[in-house]
Amino acid sequence: MESDSLAACLKDWAELSDEYNELHKKQKEYTDVLASCISLQKKTLSGIKHQEYRLAAIKKLLKDVVADNKEEQGEIEDLKKDILRRQSQLEQMRVPLPAESGRYLKTVLGNVNVSILEKHEKFLYKDQYEQFKLIVNIIGGTLCLFNWHLNIRALDLVSFFLIVWYYCTLTIRESILIVNGSRIKGWWRLHHFISIVVGGLLLIWPKGTTFLEFRDCYMRFACFVTFLQYLQFTYQRGTLYRLKSLGVRNDMDITIEGFHSWMWKGLGFLLPFLYIGYGLQLYNAYVLYHLSYNETATWPVPALSATFLLLGVGNIITTSGTIFSKLSEKRTFLKYKFTRLDKYFWTHRKRRDTVAQTNKKLSDEVEKICRRSNSYSSIKRNLDKSKGKSMEEVQEENSSQTSDEIDLEEIDNEVRAAEQLDNEDLDNPLHENIENTEQIEEKKDA
Repeated sequence: MESDSLAACLKDWAELSDEYNELHKKQKEYTDVLASCISLQKKTLSGIKHQEYRLAAIKKLLKDVVADNKEEQGEIEDLKKDILRRQSQLEQMRVPLPAESGRYLKTVLGNVNVSILEKHEKFLYKDQYEQFKLIVNIIGGTLCLFNWHLNIRALDLVSFFLIVWYYCTLTIRESILIVNGSRIKGWWRLHHFISIVVGGLLLIWPKGTTFLEFRDCYMRFACFVTFLQYLQFTYQRGTLYRLKSLGVRNDMDITIEGFHSWMWKGLGFLLPFLYIGYGLQLYNAYVLYHLSYNETATWPVPALSATFLLLGVGNIITTSGTIFSKLSEKRTFLKYKFTRLDKYFWTHRKRRDTVAQTNKKLSDEVEKICRRSNSYSSIKRNLDKSKGKSMEEVQEENSSQTSDEIDLEEIDNEVRAAEQLDNEDLDNPLHENIENTEQIEEKKDA
């Protein structure tokens, strides 16, 4: 019986040894691939930095160039478009690559790589951030609501400590999100750091006459802020989902405090609630200012008054500035956006064909310079292959000097998304160029 057990153990060990050998091969292969991947990452980052340096040099040199005729002016404009689009391409190249942590993260966590390379993991981390904000706000609001009536000092301290812990954690998570592609406006980041100071001052404020006079005022304010945060989270998340589906917003954009330009259509009803919250911050500053003249007042009282005043004024200025810029904004596309819509108006190669007939010398000089580029050689081969095809097919395959093209379907989605952002008519000269180009093509075909 014992010999049978021993034989079974030896058989299992032999099978396990074979599995281990396979595992060892996979681990070695993984190590080699990882080393190769890290090497490629470094080379790609170095190449991107080199491209950015050379682009900056070309842009600086281009400022001193003065066109002698219309043909040269056309070449300058075409080069500017190429540079703009190349910058956009380099930004897209950086997305899957590891990014350097900011000073705040290096101070808190050390020199640690916090880049999340897998796209799904990025979205998962962003969703966890959103859920963290919602859950902690609900817990904090419920705690303040109950303690408003219970008046227990220990619960006061717990709620104040929760503010400090929440905003400290929030700033760290936001810094990680920024490294991974999220965009957060500077004031709202600063707002969170100031909120840490507010929580710390409340935590060390000793219980006394001034504290008890301000306590009810603060509890009402905290409950309203929780309600406002829940409104913002619920409606911002829905709007962001819609705008991301239309291709207008970045996939890593998050729900944040305050009012932003992308909220103009659909979230305007939040503005009254936001200004009520900002008014309560100023009211807190006013109450604390008068309490600071009390004989029993300690130094946290005037300090809290100043921080609440800073928060209220900063929020009002930032939100009002967003509204003012949105109201005064004319209906135009951003220049960066047109780097992705250039199929509609990218016609400088056709213009060169026209220039070649009027200014042969300039055309030959441009041709010699372009021949030095590998991308130009590939474009030339594609042009030769495309003989006999329709004008639309040629434009589809060869409309860019410098990059792979975006599908027309994606471009059409972006155009429709831009049209939905505002009800005003488009008054952009680039659209006139598009229409003129289409008319010229129709005449040529005829």
